[in-house]
Amino acid sequence: MTVDVLVVGAGPAGLSAAAELRRLGVRSVLVADREAEAGGIPRHSWHTGYGLRDLHRVMTGPAYARALAEAAVAAGAEVRLGTTVTCCGPGTSSGFGVTMTSARGIETVGATVVLLATGCRERPRTARLIPGDRPAGVMTTGELQQRVYLGHERLPGRALVVGAEHVSFSAAVTLAHAGARVVALVTEYERQQSYAVFRAGAALRWRVPVWTSTAVRRVDGRERLAGVEVADLGTGASRFVPCDTLVFTADWIPDHELARHTGLDLDPGTRGPTVDTLLRTSAAGVFAAGNLVHAAETADIAALSGRHAARQIAAALRGAGPDVTGGAGRAAASVPVRAEPPLRWISPNAVAIAVGGRAAPPPLGRFVLRSA
Repeated sequence: MTVDVLVVGAGPAGLSAAAELRRLGVRSVLVADREAEAGGIPRHSWHTGYGLRDLHRVMTGPAYARALAEAAVAAGAEVRLGTTVTCCGPGTSSGFGVTMTSARGIETVGATVVLLATGCRERPRTARLIPGDRPAGVMTTGELQQRVYLGHERLPGRALVVGAEHVSFSAAVTLAHAGARVVALVTEYERQQSYAVFRAGAALRWRVPVWTSTAVRRVDGRERLAGVEVADLGTGASRFVPCDTLVFTADWIPDHELARHTGLDLDPGTRGPTVDTLLRTSAAGVFAAGNLVHAAETADIAALSGRHAARQIAAALRGAGPDVTGGAGRAAASVPVRAEPPLRWISPNAVAIAVGGRAAPPPLGRFVLRSA
């Protein structure tokens, strides 16, 4: 089987890219995702607020996920679920040979262009080097939302959320829905990193405080979680907080395993593949979009990033953009952008030089920056 474009990942970026590619006349578009249902994280995030920037309406997570999946299929893209892309390398007659594994077995698909849209994940407690026991009741937001909204679990008792950004408040809402009493949101920063209205809503609706300049130092409990030790970073004072559930939020890292296996250059700041403003990676014919290149923006921003990549890919396949079948990849016509302290990273990581010597604009006409 041979396709024009293979999209890896059926989240907001991948599905939006697939629909846009078909709209722009790309003949064959295949989307592969290892999950059993398309839509990515929004499908198990039941709060509202999705779709504002890309679909221009406000939706719940599952409704938003369904809308994107239906749009991609209606546009003519093929979406294969329960399918894991395990390898991507130079092909023979086509640009790339992509190995996919599913219940049907192992299959190799030829693709002229590959778009990586594998998203990001939260780092678990072990990666954050927090010592202590390994009891049940410790999880990330992704696990929490799947257990509550897909598995319909109840989580009574006291809960503590580590983090105070957008998804942290989402985790607090999920815990309340599951019957837990959220003790607090804990962040090492001097202030919460989300919208002020989120904090006000959490305080008024669920009476959830945000403990700033506070760090989790240890997890206690044998078979079940008993509580955690937290420290005030200003005074150094420590105290024990009893809780039955501990949710680690934020501290995002791109799902870059396939990008690494493909041999793409990774940016040390974003930890995702380096891309220019056209979302080209270091390998010719490989593009990347969404939260794989900068973790983590909201779902609609990821979707718009996917559309941006789709427009560049479609132009390239028409012969109106950069060559995607050979050459030196992104480095052939781009100027790198370097972030220095106090900035941690910038995305895209390079400015593409478009036809006529003009600088190609980034997705949404802006760069994304993070400070230390």
